[in-house]
Amino acid sequence: MLKAPIIGIERHRLTTDGQGVTTLVAFHGCPLHCRYCLNPQCLVPEGVKRRISTKQLLDEVAVDDLYFQATGGGICFGGGEPLLHTQFIAEFCRSCPPSWHIYLETSLSTKLDAVQEILPHIHHFYIDIKDLNPVTYQAYTSRTIAPLRCNLQWLAQNADTDHVTLRLPHITGFNTPDDVSRSRAELAKMGFSHFDELTYLV
Repeated sequence: MLKAPIIGIERHRLTTDGQGVTTLVAFHGCPLHCRYCLNPQCLVPEGVKRRISTKQLLDEVAVDDLYFQATGGGICFGGGEPLLHTQFIAEFCRSCPPSWHIYLETSLSTKLDAVQEILPHIHHFYIDIKDLNPVTYQAYTSRTIAPLRCNLQWLAQNADTDHVTLRLPHITGFNTPDDVSRSRAELAKMGFSHFDELTYLV
């Protein structure tokens, strides 16, 4: 039975991670080092709250089964970067009630095979794009944009884009409203149509 490091579990979330009542399961570990990281504890060893097995997680989150069933909610995997733990998520999804919706909050900055492995289990993707300008992206995340672009193209061709929401942040000191508009236009050309624009508070 697989185990994974987590930084926290947050119950009774509404409208943030999908429809209905959801529980956020946040993993430790991330390939990015964003300047304004929301969860910096995911990057340091002491940020691991505990290591949990898929069975332990299922037993813990099942306390809200009635809420999930009644509202069409379920589990949102975030972090950190959940695509670093695809085998764990897949094993969990094979064990949980099929009526639970499974959501994924991801930077999509991982190998393509991780996206391919997890696609059949995910009801809806929430993808944090940052910015599609490669210079801006690398300046903000300290990583190349290549994996994100590759994975976006694959999802556009292989997933139902009605089940993909792209988050486009306005990042003080890194991009402008025009930059965000250019990213949005490029993503729309790929075939995506659901966008959330937000402003990072720094």
